[in-house]
Amino acid sequence: MRQKPEDRQSICSDAAIVKPYIIFNPAAGPIRDHDSVVARLKELRPIALRTTRRKGDAERWARDALCSKANAIIVAGGDGTLNEVVNGLGTRGKRMVIGLLPRGTGNDFARTLGLPTSIEENIDIIRAGKTRRIDLVRVKSKGTRYFVNMSAGGFSGMVDKKITRRIKRTWGPLTYIRGAAAALPKMHGYKTKILFDDDEELTAELYNVVVANGRFVAGGLPIAPTAEPDDGFLEVVLFPKRGAPEMALLAAAIVLGKHLSNNATILRRAKKVAIRSNPGMWFNVDGELVGSAPATFQLVPLALKFIVK
Repeated sequence: MRQKPEDRQSICSDAAIVKPYIIFNPAAGPIRDHDSVVARLKELRPIALRTTRRKGDAERWARDALCSKANAIIVAGGDGTLNEVVNGLGTRGKRMVIGLLPRGTGNDFARTLGLPTSIEENIDIIRAGKTRRIDLVRVKSKGTRYFVNMSAGGFSGMVDKKITRRIKRTWGPLTYIRGAAAALPKMHGYKTKILFDDDEELTAELYNVVVANGRFVAGGLPIAPTAEPDDGFLEVVLFPKRGAPEMALLAAAIVLGKHLSNNATILRRAKKVAIRSNPGMWFNVDGELVGSAPATFQLVPLALKFIVK
């Protein structure tokens, strides 16, 4: 039985955000008025304001924040920046509060939390300090990574291999459509074996596997519309191989968030998911490629605390 958020004490009392550590990614999203963004960030009176220059910087700054006197990390960037911060914290981030100023191409986890898009509104939310405990997910493939939103393998992984930083800058919100168009000619099925909670085993030929903690992907597609990031379960959405007409209808259903009632999809809930496939699926984690199957996903309950409305 799924636990309700209130049963797991995920909604926390207000917290005073008096010592924020801000990590700002100026390359995230379409906004280029960096001076005004930095001016607004300084209104929070941070003990540090770090600007990322290259991949891995946000992860390094998050580890630095753990060693500082900060009681909050404010992430001014997109899903990729947030993912780096989450990996910098890992399971050591329980004492730290995470605030979001969504500025990326997708901002999908911010959507799951119901956060607005404007900097001004989010600064007000951060100052209010209402928090919510969120489940963390650990994935082991060629290495170990963490995420809070979702991971996808198969066709989704191929899409992410086609998306470069240059494409993100040029195409903005249409980035994922551009990546899908480039990957479509190579779309094929994967003979896949999945083990849920070391108990139930499923074997199928799949196009795609989505392991979700949040609800949205690709800039707002409700790929796991019933997911709750604090309910103690992963939602696993599987897309078996189908003919082109059926896949076209399924794509339309995904846009509307109606695909879970379609017999062209399979939904499972679990705390641990182990995946093997032939050929090996490439998996992305919150939009960043992490490796190929075999991969094991394990829930870490209520491991992080986020600022919410």
